[in-house]
Amino acid sequence: MHIWVDADACPVVIKEILYRASQRWQRSLTLVANQMLRTPPSPLVRAVQVPRGFDVADDYIVKHVSAGDLVITGDIPLAAQVLDRNALVLSPRGERYTVDTIRERLSLRDMMEELRSLGVDTGGPAALSQSDRRTFANALDRLMLHAARA
Repeated sequence: MHIWVDADACPVVIKEILYRASQRWQRSLTLVANQMLRTPPSPLVRAVQVPRGFDVADDYIVKHVSAGDLVITGDIPLAAQVLDRNALVLSPRGERYTVDTIRERLSLRDMMEELRSLGVDTGGPAALSQSDRRTFANALDRLMLHAARA
């Protein structure tokens, strides 16, 4: 299992959890972003800088992800695409996206986008809390443990 990170919007604290998990579970970790990223010195961790542009990082991840890989993203359309490639998806808040749940999430996203286009202030996501960090770390550990047993 390779771990892919949609790194442009991934919080730093989540990246730090992923760096530690990569070492602990001995899994390759690739962060994909349209800007330079600093990563810890490790043969397991690498950063890929893609050109600026709409969905360029997403397209890179979709092109390179394999069945059974894990993708960390809060981007619902990207999650849907990698689920179609039989990859696992976890949000930075620890929510596991599945084939069964992603269609509902896409519908909700589209509805919120439509409201914003009509001028409705829908607010943004809440700041990442300590509880969100724990939820993410626990969900990641469960996935890594499951993969190690498989």
